[in-house]
This record gives sequence, structure tokens and C-alpha cells, in this order.
Amino acid sequence: MKLHGIHNQASVGFLSLMESLRYCKVGAFLKSPKFPIWILGSETHLSVFFAKEMCLVAPESPSEQARRVFQTFDPEDNGFIPDSLLEEVMKALDLVSEPEYYVNLMKSTLDPEGLGIVLLAPFLLEFFPDQDTGIPDSFPVYHYNGLKQSNHNERVEYVQGTALVLGFEDPMVRTDDTPVKRCLQTKWPYIELLWTTERSPSLN
Repeated sequence: MKLHGIHNQASVGFLSLMESLRYCKVGAFLKSPKFPIWILGSETHLSVFFAKEMCLVAPESPSEQARRVFQTFDPEDNGFIPDSLLEEVMKALDLVSEPEYYVNLMKSTLDPEGLGIVLLAPFLLEFFPDQDTGIPDSFPVYHYNGLKQSNHNERVEYVQGTALVLGFEDPMVRTDDTPVKRCLQTKWPYIELLWTTERSPSLN
């Protein structure tokens, strides 16, 4: 059975810890919903993560669309495609008008060593250079887990924190590796979380 996901932007998003373990792949329309609210799925439980920054769910940018289309040709999430698929990707994104000449030129540009593959990062850099996502480097975030035993002193309440999304790995900003963080990293790979409580909120 092959699942194709949803075809439009959802009102509320979904992120799964199972994706960080490579058991599944959550699609772009669930990762980028209309409102900055995400259901977080663990192995056994669902909790809620949300923010007030509407720019986190701005309409899909051209580079984000390109990433999504590229990844449909890379179902195993390897970060590359065979160069034989480059023409199909470019056609899907309306990036080619003279297929044979231009595609061959891009193959040699994106695969100068002739390895027969096209990497995602150089592809995006070639066609969408210096495109700002509009996401702030830091913003307030909130997490809610309705299970009494999963909250500090068994008191059910929202946990507030600050998310840092730098766009790259910074050794000077490194927070604890928690299930919540691993879940969020499926959308923001370099996110760091600073919570106002002594312990990080629980995903279960």
C-alpha cells in the first residue's frame, strides 16, 4: 500500500517522532499548516505544540515548493535524485523551456564530477539562491500535554519556552536532546528549545 498524503494545506499541522526514527514521512502540507499549531505524535500519545508567529506558516515559498517537489522524487529521503530524474523535477517546477540543452547544462552544473546524482542543496542554491524564509531566529513556543502524570507535580498546564531556529548547527547553542526536540527537528532541523521550566515537557 502506498500513501499519497493530503493535497492541500491543513488547518492544523502534524509532526511525528516516528519520522525522526525513519518509520514514516510526514508531508509538507501537514508540516506547514494554515495556523502555527501542530499535533505531536509519539509512539503512544498525542500532545500539542503551538506558537503565535503566523510567519511560521506563511504560504509556501518557491524554494519550499521546490524542496517538496524534489523530495517526491526522493521517497527514501536520501537528499539526492538520479540525474535521469532532473528533467522531470525541472518540468514539475516550470524551470525548463528547452529540455534537452538546458537539462544537460544543469546536469553538468549540478553534478560536475559525473556521479550520476543531483543533491538537493546545490539544486536549491542554483535555482533559488539567497531566498529568505521569513522565519525569525527565535520565537515563543508552547507545549501542552493533557496527561496528569506527564506534567510536573501532576499539574496539567501549558509549558512555555523559546525556540531558536538558526538554519545551521551552532555548537555554542546546544540544548538537551529530547523527544519533543527530535519531533520538531523533522520540520526545523536545527531547532533548539529553551523552556521556562526545570525539566523539558514530555511527549508521552
